[in-house]
Amino acid sequence: MPEVRELYQELIVEHSKKPRNFGKLDGADHEATGYNPLCGDKVTVYVKMDGNIVREIRWEGSGCAISTASASLMTERSKGKSQADSEALFHVFHTLVTGGTLEEADAAQLGKLAAFSGVKEFPIRVKCATLAWHTLRAALEGAKTVTTD
Repeated sequence: MPEVRELYQELIVEHSKKPRNFGKLDGADHEATGYNPLCGDKVTVYVKMDGNIVREIRWEGSGCAISTASASLMTERSKGKSQADSEALFHVFHTLVTGGTLEEADAAQLGKLAAFSGVKEFPIRVKCATLAWHTLRAALEGAKTVTTD
């Protein structure tokens, strides 16, 4: 199991140093900014929809390695998904990082997001890992800001 943990750590470091889908998205249909007042993380998520499908998603912001990597991987996993599928993935991810029980089918949806399984051991970091997810949810629901308070 230590080898898997090392691979997960490498993935988080890689995405925190070279985040995917980083930068403003011109012509976004939805946009929201999220804050984590405990550690100062700030994320803005931009989404272009095609009907009910996330066609393009980008983000800007600054934060710790976990927050940055989570935003990066979230955008990769959300592209091409319906709003309902994005919401379902949010719930599965939240269950993972909070230490809840995942059904096998739910766990299979995670893919690389499983790298955040160790976050449950550090409850203070759950807000870092979920900030971008809460922000995406806020954007899709039409809210402009969200905090992890």
